[in-house]
Amino acid sequence: MAQQEAQRQRTIGIGMVGYAFMGAAHSQGWRTVGRVFDLPLRPVLAAVCGRDAAAVRAAADRHGWAAAETDWRDLVARDDVQVVDVCTPGDSHAEIAIAALEAGKHVLCEKPLANSVAEAEAMVAAAERARARGQVAMVGFNYRRVPAMAYARRLIAEGRLGALRHVRVTYLQDWLVDPDFPLTWRLRREHAGSGALGDLGAHVVDLAQYLAGEPLVGVSALTETFVRERPLLAGASAGLAAVGGAGRGAVTVDDAAVFTGRLASGALVSFEATRMAAGRKNALRLELNGERGSLAFDLERLNELSFYDGSDPAESAGFRRILVTEQEHPYLEAWWPPGHALGYEHTFTHQARDLVHAIASGTDPVPSFADGLQVQRVLAAVEESAEKNAVYTPVPL
Repeated sequence: MAQQEAQRQRTIGIGMVGYAFMGAAHSQGWRTVGRVFDLPLRPVLAAVCGRDAAAVRAAADRHGWAAAETDWRDLVARDDVQVVDVCTPGDSHAEIAIAALEAGKHVLCEKPLANSVAEAEAMVAAAERARARGQVAMVGFNYRRVPAMAYARRLIAEGRLGALRHVRVTYLQDWLVDPDFPLTWRLRREHAGSGALGDLGAHVVDLAQYLAGEPLVGVSALTETFVRERPLLAGASAGLAAVGGAGRGAVTVDDAAVFTGRLASGALVSFEATRMAAGRKNALRLELNGERGSLAFDLERLNELSFYDGSDPAESAGFRRILVTEQEHPYLEAWWPPGHALGYEHTFTHQARDLVHAIASGTDPVPSFADGLQVQRVLAAVEESAEKNAVYTPVPL
């Protein structure tokens, strides 16, 4: 009994850099995971970091963090932080993650892993050095943690679709349709790396490769920026205003990316990622067709998976709806009775669960930094292809 009590009291301190949209989502995951799942280590929300002292203190109070820091280096140096969770814009991912790994911390980094292949390669090298010391590093592709997606991966791995032939993925949003939407950091290449391609395309590339169980080996792509100047945010630098006239600045990333690709097996894949699809708020849809059947998924109905079993007799064949809420489905053993739906926030709880188990068991977490680098190489190949008017471009493996 005493040993069991001691095990229950073992903790692991979490420090998070960034507190906006992703920071709030990650906070929810860390705050909830130990109350839902039986974990080998109990996460403690030690400290959150942001540059604005008043805002980060308010975020700490709102989301349950014990302390607030204004310099990420101070957060990394804290003795009560064993995991550094990076939720900042992409231009700081490499610096923070590498420093945290070199300081002996485990690292979770939001997607896309970096703003360039070179940065991602440096992060992978740092993760490999840290792994030799017993540390782990994971990239946050949270849509893998939708139970329906994890179940789809299981069905595909079991051979229920047979050899894959087609994968189709679209990720559509509309928050940039208004040409007077301001020039946020997500619209500047030096901060975001790319636009819809990195923001949304990274998710769908990772999902396609995760579900198929194999990498993309080449792509052919087109990208477009439909609104090339936007109003500056209050306090933006004068240098940006000079680009587009008084109070406006240049958009230096893509608004939309459309590309096709080929998986290592020869299966064909099509992708569309845009933030300019009027009426589409967060519409991620995918379909996989194999020699024996098909799977389809819609994030707006994320508790459901559509499955077509080609072995069914013709008179009763058709797509059937699977409600992925049974205790036997991935992650559902800790949640509600069958039929009681989960949502977007739960993917971050599942992400935290998987990372804690990897740390406690000393196993490699997935997706790893190497997986994030592979996605980064695909994104770079997409940009290269688009620059060459859709010339087929191999993806380095």
